[in-house]
Formats: sequence, structure tokens, C-alpha cells
Amino acid sequence: MIDESIFKAYDIRGVYPDTLDEDLARDIGRAYVNHLGLSGSRVVVARDMRLSGEALEEAFIEGVTEAGADVLDLGLVSTDALYFAVGHLEEPGGAMITASHNPKEYNGLKLCREDAIALSLDEGISQIRDLILSGKTPGAAEFPGSVEEGEISEEYAEHCLNFIQVDGLRPLKIVVDAGNGMAGKMLPPVFEKLPFEYVPMYFELDGDFPNHPPSPIEPENTEALRERVVEEGADFGVAFDGDADRVFVIDEKGQVISGDLLAALVAKNVLEKEPGATIVYSAVCSKAFPELVEHEGGTAIRTRAGHSIIKPQMRKHDAAFGGEHSGHFYFRDNYFADSGIIAMLTVAELVSNQDKPVSELLSPIDPYTRSGEINSEVEDQEATMQKIEDYYTDRGAMDVDHLDGLTVGFGDWWFNLRPSNTEPLLRLNVEAENQDTMEQKRDELLSLIRE
Repeated sequence: MIDESIFKAYDIRGVYPDTLDEDLARDIGRAYVNHLGLSGSRVVVARDMRLSGEALEEAFIEGVTEAGADVLDLGLVSTDALYFAVGHLEEPGGAMITASHNPKEYNGLKLCREDAIALSLDEGISQIRDLILSGKTPGAAEFPGSVEEGEISEEYAEHCLNFIQVDGLRPLKIVVDAGNGMAGKMLPPVFEKLPFEYVPMYFELDGDFPNHPPSPIEPENTEALRERVVEEGADFGVAFDGDADRVFVIDEKGQVISGDLLAALVAKNVLEKEPGATIVYSAVCSKAFPELVEHEGGTAIRTRAGHSIIKPQMRKHDAAFGGEHSGHFYFRDNYFADSGIIAMLTVAELVSNQDKPVSELLSPIDPYTRSGEINSEVEDQEATMQKIEDYYTDRGAMDVDHLDGLTVGFGDWWFNLRPSNTEPLLRLNVEAENQDTMEQKRDELLSLIRE
């Protein structure tokens, strides 16, 4: 029996081998080729360093070639490099074997079409799921596809560097925590072209994640990095997730910059180069984000979170940049795909050119205080969210919307509560104009959610 819950809103993700094994990966490969009509074409495939990655990649490739499509196998690369390869090589599809930031027992697939357009549950993933569940996955093609190995790391490094002006950068010292993930492979070719000193942490590829889980959004997973930034007297630090498509920044004081404020810094850089540009941001982002975009002369468009949501919105509005609080940063000139490396470079360029520490760049654009994302395990997510909405509607909420979960505003504070797409959790973010209000409302909400 197939656990249908592994087919998520943005990707396919499960526990290996309990809910995702080689047989299912092979079926997904065949169904993917069939759904997109890729027989006779070429699919780009890659994987991260997870322990089950090689076995699942081999099985997926078997399914793809059995269905009649050729494969360009990039082996070990980051997810953003896979997206780049699909767009740059003008291939009609690609697949990344990864579970991103999830614990080591997980693995999964991120699937895309031409131009690195991500498949979502509404557009592609559910159809692949239903084809497999029906038992009508097509048999082997008359002419099976072939497999060719390729290498994209150097080309991708050059592509990323094109987003900044390397000449004239002042030297910076940056501490980099690769988390034993793919940043450990992808970053050295980038840094060798820059006048920066980088201090590597956990660059060895290791799917056991011996130092900390590959989820830098959790504060405990950046503790060693924060200490190292201060010890080294570095300009800032960066932490990547497992497949290196997300990045978080630590300022020179060892403080974590929230993903939405980091996105605001990137947006500032983008707007300096492209005045009046359109910028897309997820509904969970701080109010400081759209306020900065408008102040800098850009147009800010609010949307739901998730790469398969934000990328189409960016294409629709020809947005130069899109940002999420979760550390995903999307660039139009990167085939509208997200890249942690490009985001890191734009922040480094901004710090270098402004000749100010990161904390001073942030202070004038951030008048608010935030809780950070707080997760709660809840049995009945829908009932809990309805209870929270009723509670605050009865108490005079000024703004209520359901663009992405539940967002409720009261003028001097607001919150967003939404279910995770990959785990049985409710995610809470609270923002207020002062620390006391934020803490009071945060505690009040957590009490209601967890009672």
C-alpha cells in the first residue's frame, strides 16, 4: 500500500524505506515521464548527500529510462544547481532527490518541467500520484532511454557570480556552515573567484548530519555558527540547509537575521540595480518587507508561501525577486528559481559596498519585533485554526485573511498561523511594534493552540 501523504503541496517526501523506497521511486520516474510526455526527450536528475539518495536516484532513473526518456545524471549537486541545469540546458524536465531540511531518515523528490517550472500538487504531483495508485503506469517503452553523466558545478558558480559586480568588492570575512550538506561542494568554486575569506564549518558531505540537523531555521542548529562568527570577528555568517537552496544569515554580533528581513536586504540590492522592480513576498513575511520595497520605489505583491506558488506569481508579474520568511529567495534571472548561493552573494555585495556591518544595514528598515516561527504538534489542525479565528474575531480583529493559513491583524500586532505541508504541525509567527506586546500575544496564542 502506498502512503498518499508523501505527495505534498510542493514535492514528494517520505521516510526511507517505510513510505518511500526504490520501487516507488521507479514508479514515480515512469509516471513523471508519462504525465509530461517526455518519452524521447532528456530529463536532468541529481541528488543530495542523503544516505538513501544514491539508491533512490538509481531507481528513479530506471523508471525514467524504462519510460523512454534519456537522463543527464548530475550526481551530487544542490537543488538550485539542478534548476539552473534544466533552464540553462533548455531541457524539458528535471528531478532532484532530496528531503531538503528534514531529518536524515527522510528523502523525496522535487520535480520540475521546462524552464525549471516546479510541479505542485495541483499541477503535476497529484496526477503522478493518481497514475501510480491506479496501477496503470505504462509499461516499458519500445526504445528505452540512455544515461549520460554530467557536471554543472563550475558553470553554476559562474552563473551565480553574474548576479553581483565582483570588481571593486572590499574584502569580507564570512563564516559558512554547510551543515554537512550540498553547500560544502557548491561553494568552494564560488569563493575562489571572490576577494573574501571564508571560514568553513561542516563542509564534509555526510547524510548522517553528525553536527546538527540540516534545518537552519531552528535556532539550536545555528548555535555553533553564531559563536564562531563572534570568535572570528567575521562580517557575517551563513547557514545552508541540506540541499543548499535555502540560506540564513548571522550578523556580526552573532544574531540570526530572520528570513524575511534577509529577503528585505536582498530586495534592497535588487532595487538598487533595477529601480521600480516588482517584488513578490510570502504572506508570513514581516511588514518591514513590503514597507522597504515601497520605500525603495518598487512594487510589493503578497502571495502564499511555497516555491510552486511563488514562481508562477513571479512569472505572472515579471517580478525581479521573490522572498520567503523560510529562507527561500527567488530570482527572475535564475529562471525564477530559488538559490541560497545567489542570495548570499547579493547580501555580501550590499555589505561590501555600503561599508556598514549587517546590523546597521538592518536597523533603519526594521521597526518591529518578532517571535520567529514556533511549531506546535496539533491533532486536529483545522479545528484548532477555526478556534483561534473565532477567538480573535470575537475580540475585534481589524484584518482577517486566509491567503496562507490564517492571518489576523490588530493594528499594532498581527499573527499568522498555518499548517505545515510536510509535517503534522501548526506554524505560528507573531509580529508587534514592541517586545512586550509580542511576548504577551505569543504566549496567549501558544496557550490557545496547545490546550
